[in-house]
Amino acid sequence: QVQLVESGGGLVQPGGSLRLSCAASGFYFSGYWMYWVRQAPGKEREFVARISWNGNSTDYVDSVKGRFTLSRDNAKNTVYLQMDSLKPEDTAVYYCAASKLARRSTRPQSYNYWGQGTQVTVSS
Repeated sequence: QVQLVESGGGLVQPGGSLRLSCAASGFYFSGYWMYWVRQAPGKEREFVARISWNGNSTDYVDSVKGRFTLSRDNAKNTVYLQMDSLKPEDTAVYYCAASKLARRSTRPQSYNYWGQGTQVTVSS
């Protein structure tokens, strides 16, 4: 059974940090690009970041560049999103996704696997 299980979300003050984790199981994790996509209340989904199968290539939406860092541990089948200097506009449900192809789609159907999401709220 394929699973992507996100964790690490929560409530944090502006300027604070959170680290999201996405634990994968049921498929060959090392062969997939991994992604984070977010959806804020009342807004469309937004591509956040992606990392290549070997971790050598990362890509971020402009609004998080310099604040978010995506990494992966293929031995643990886990991808991490370190989020620093958080802003209220980062508030959203963050979804983990996997694809054999490099893409920037916001549609779940574009990915091989899609997680259930974790809530991140940035508020004072």
